[in-house]
Amino acid sequence: MAITLKVNGKEQSYAGDPDMPLLWYLRDEAGLPGTKFGCGKALCGACTVHLDGTAVRSCQTPMSAAAGFSVTTIEGLSDHGDHPVQRAWQEVGVPQCGYCQPGQIMSAVALLASTPKPTDADIDSAMSGNICRCGTYDRIRKAIKRAAGVAA
Repeated sequence: MAITLKVNGKEQSYAGDPDMPLLWYLRDEAGLPGTKFGCGKALCGACTVHLDGTAVRSCQTPMSAAAGFSVTTIEGLSDHGDHPVQRAWQEVGVPQCGYCQPGQIMSAVALLASTPKPTDADIDSAMSGNICRCGTYDRIRKAIKRAAGVAA
């Protein structure tokens, strides 16, 4: 039986293994390489996407768990990379190597959707599952505050 879901607003159908991680469907089947493979164990956050607005680790989310849901990837945040969080990321100069940034941005967007004016503690809690090997955590916090309109 086919699994149906929406990816970045478009209806999709998948008839393969229901245990396949959503990450591999997005990258290999849907052609959306922005979601990154990091650890494969949901520990680093590089594969973060939204499932009906909630940040999830796509490497550990089987396709069967995505059935009937709406998935948003980094490519689906905006048509031109101008989502407020993406703009703040650019203005602050957050990325260094950039590999973790799609997952960081997706976690930040989910945070701001639930907590529009986050404190440092809110940011630390929401972003704690996203690892940045380059250590740009101070810039990440600054960009989140900028996108929220909160003084850094």
